[in-house]
Amino acid sequence: MTLTDMFRLDGKVGIVTGASSGLGVAFAQGLAEAGADLVLGARRVEKLEETADLVRAAGRRVLTVSTDVADQAQCQALVDAAIAEFGRVDVLVNNAGIGTAVPATRESVEQFTDVIDVNLNGCYWMAQACGRVMQPGSAIINISSVLGLTTAGLPQAAYAASKAGLIGLTRDLAQQWTGRKGIRVNAIAPGFFDSEMTETYPPGYLEQQQVRIPAGRKGDPRELAATAVFLASEAAGYITGQTLPVDGGLTIT
Repeated sequence: MTLTDMFRLDGKVGIVTGASSGLGVAFAQGLAEAGADLVLGARRVEKLEETADLVRAAGRRVLTVSTDVADQAQCQALVDAAIAEFGRVDVLVNNAGIGTAVPATRESVEQFTDVIDVNLNGCYWMAQACGRVMQPGSAIINISSVLGLTTAGLPQAAYAASKAGLIGLTRDLAQQWTGRKGIRVNAIAPGFFDSEMTETYPPGYLEQQQVRIPAGRKGDPRELAATAVFLASEAAGYITGQTLPVDGGLTIT
């Protein structure tokens, strides 16, 4: 195996949640281009088919499954469907997520718990279901956020708490599963990338935050997808329990 071969995912089967739009599309396309067959989960099945077309265009097989990760039974059903179709699960990209920007004194119970149920609990249900069937050499990649590490000027208590919690979950699952099961668990903490969430930010917000970024720009989703491919591949075989910021240097300022 050459060094470049270590970055390939040929023969692997990956699951990507939240694959109907934004960064989920980039993750799915990147894994497919690296050689993986994919199972895509999201609530909007009609949008999933658009992502599936990109996977097929890369020459890979794909299955789409309607999935609300806040529902543990639907997470299990997604993994069951992957096993029924492909016989294995090698990679999980826990990407599904939602956000709010509500001042802490006005945030309702429902607003807070909805975010936690998807961003943190949903990642746990998916990891739990995959952890039961994954073989040694598999990889789980949790999509956290730089807002789990720093603040960025908006009232995002629920989102920040969920993403910080996901970093802790990543560490714990890594210490439970890497030695005993051979499953590596890592997290990516994206900075500012174009997504459905950033479309809801106040006018001028991203431009204001950009001055904090040493790289001087927003990220390209392909850069984030490349990071996920690396963490999923044998090239990252000695990396587990880590959170890798992909943020143009935002968290060092």
